[in-house]
Amino acid sequence: MKLTVKDMTLVSMFAALACVPGMMIRFGVEGVVPFSILPFIALLAGLLLGGRLGALSMLIYIIIGLAGVPVFAVAPFGGPAYLVQPTAGFLFGFIGAAYAAGRITDTWRKKTLLSYTLACMAGLAVLYLIGLPYLYVILNFIAGKAVNVWQLLKIGFLPFIGFDMLKALAAAAIAVPVSRQVTLFDKAR
Repeated sequence: MKLTVKDMTLVSMFAALACVPGMMIRFGVEGVVPFSILPFIALLAGLLLGGRLGALSMLIYIIIGLAGVPVFAVAPFGGPAYLVQPTAGFLFGFIGAAYAAGRITDTWRKKTLLSYTLACMAGLAVLYLIGLPYLYVILNFIAGKAVNVWQLLKIGFLPFIGFDMLKALAAAAIAVPVSRQVTLFDKAR
């Protein structure tokens, strides 16, 4: 994968942006999965950077955290031990969400609020399709908590999907004017 200086700068910016919430904002609802602004950041990265670069920015964020920098929302806040946390699957879901949202918008000519919103909803679907099975496996087989599918949805999906849909809509609403400005700027050069 060949990256330009502009690509590296944008990827780094979104990776850094993803690190901030975990380092600065540590709160959550009672239970296993904390509230996070990261779905918004992952989706916005996909929409503005495209699938490949958006996913790369989220991958770099995860690498930073697994290297030991305390950027994750729950303890341990960094390091490889985080991989056995129930929420670790959602980290990998951020890569998939950014890629899906970005790839979908990369293929569409019209960059409208509707197209970006649909791309974000697809990204959210990927996020949950990766995060929920991981949550299930860790809770049932590592943590020793017997959790059925309904309980899994009550823990990791139902409390968050409404807020995540609002984050997706916000990402789409921000991406439309920003992408138009970037396109105008690129054409002017």
